[in-house]
Amino acid sequence: MDSEYDWMVSDPAVTQARSLSNLPPEDEKGNVEYKLKLVKPTQSRFEHLVTQMKWRIREGKGEAIYEIGVEDNGMLVGLADEDLTESLTTLERMAKRLGATTVEVRRTTVESYNGLNKTACEVLVRRVPDDQQYIDLRLAVLGNVESGKSTLLGVLTQGEKDNGQGRARLNLFRHLHEIESGHTSSVSHEVLGFNSKGEVINYNDSKQGCLTMREICQNASKLITLIDLAGHQKYLKTTIFGLMGCKPDFAMLVVSANNGVAGTTREHLGLAMALQMGIFVVISKIDICPPCVRERTLQQVTRLLSGPGCGKITYPVTSNYAAVTAARRFNSENICPIFMVSNVTGENLDLLKKFLHIIPPACTTGEQTRLMQEITEFHVDEVYSVPHVGKVLGGTLLSGSIQEDSTLLLGPSEEGNFKKVQFQSIHRNRSKCRVVMPGQAATLALGEWEEFPLRKGMVLVREDPTCCMEFEANICVLYHTTSIKKGFQVTVHVGSVCQSAIIEDMINEDSLKVNEQALVKFKFKRQPEFLRVGARLFFREGTTKGMGQITKVYSHNDKGPHIER
Repeated sequence: MDSEYDWMVSDPAVTQARSLSNLPPEDEKGNVEYKLKLVKPTQSRFEHLVTQMKWRIREGKGEAIYEIGVEDNGMLVGLADEDLTESLTTLERMAKRLGATTVEVRRTTVESYNGLNKTACEVLVRRVPDDQQYIDLRLAVLGNVESGKSTLLGVLTQGEKDNGQGRARLNLFRHLHEIESGHTSSVSHEVLGFNSKGEVINYNDSKQGCLTMREICQNASKLITLIDLAGHQKYLKTTIFGLMGCKPDFAMLVVSANNGVAGTTREHLGLAMALQMGIFVVISKIDICPPCVRERTLQQVTRLLSGPGCGKITYPVTSNYAAVTAARRFNSENICPIFMVSNVTGENLDLLKKFLHIIPPACTTGEQTRLMQEITEFHVDEVYSVPHVGKVLGGTLLSGSIQEDSTLLLGPSEEGNFKKVQFQSIHRNRSKCRVVMPGQAATLALGEWEEFPLRKGMVLVREDPTCCMEFEANICVLYHTTSIKKGFQVTVHVGSVCQSAIIEDMINEDSLKVNEQALVKFKFKRQPEFLRVGARLFFREGTTKGMGQITKVYSHNDKGPHIER
């Protein structure tokens, strides 16, 4: 085959024999290790192998992939049965030394020149980091209204198939009008767990019976937080808030097989691409469509993803082998896996679960370490009033860390002030915890509060809080019917901040049209906000949309914010 990606569109039988042989040479960095064989290593060699495994696991934030029977240049060689068994035993001993577990994810048969078949094997090694209870990934669920997003999440998390009338989605809805209309209008979170053997752990666990979220977290070595977002056009503000504020690692775009690419599908895909998220597609409701309609929808999705603006290499997943390959190459290559599932019959749901089990974290260990060393910054996206507890803040930690005894600054208020606070307790996924790491969502019990009104968009910082009414940003107009000029008013999203702002000035430009870029100065309409240089912003007004990055903030108070002791 001439192209590196020809295997993605070849015959499945050929794919199984070729996909691993096309592996790139081994990279010294990353969480993938090639081993030709691990047969009876000496004690010194074994200690070196254990140290090497520890490094690979650290690079993968708790997960490593071992390719057994593969040379360092990526050539698929394979092993005889006896050598393969011995190599897997050695690998298990190495993992046991580190307190890790191993799961065999696939085997490949290799035909040798003498006619004797050999076997190569891929193994997932998982060890939950010492400072974490489980490996945590966040997945945003996008798609048009009535595409089956909430139903799919209900089936995955409840472990029961849908009845064709939307019964599976009822547990995800937060409001009465959502139940009555069947349309999601808010941001809801559910969890899907996997144990060390790759088995699904959900609310209706087949082995342990009905489980609570706390029990799922206790039994899981990997946890997928599923963020269900609204699909209707009138709830676009909520969807953007979920994407910007909840900081998902990946996005899953759900497309209804009977409706195809319709409504907000393109808009949601554009948002995920603009935010540079890894994305995969699930085509649902295949049980109510004839094969010709399924094929038409698949072709629509393929044209959309491979067209200008996306440039993705589509990869339909039709087997366990393909699911593993898609998960392995999802972060490193520009592919977009496509699953075709039914929530009623359960068809191909096992492939989707396999993919979610193996998909690696998007953030590398180096990035995680860098974020932990930065100043603490926690974005508030929910405020609760809990009886006998008081005010509780929910949100996501962007950088630094938060411990139970941390003293942080909460704000800004409408006047731009901050207040020193301490927390009574910290919870993650309804379980008490002692520390929050970057990228993790948590709720913080504040207790009784009468200082100033709490709201979404506030932050918790450790020091040097600077809030602003004016800021500069480099922006690019994604869509606008005419041109944007000075005085144009938009709604600006920066993390969990959502507020109207006016374009006060355009540096070296008189107007902006679609795909044009410029440095502009914004001014908030209502109150000061905490922003940091380098943060990504999204702005909208009607059909107008644009992206940008903050380059400068103007302090709301030249003397600095007032901090109440």
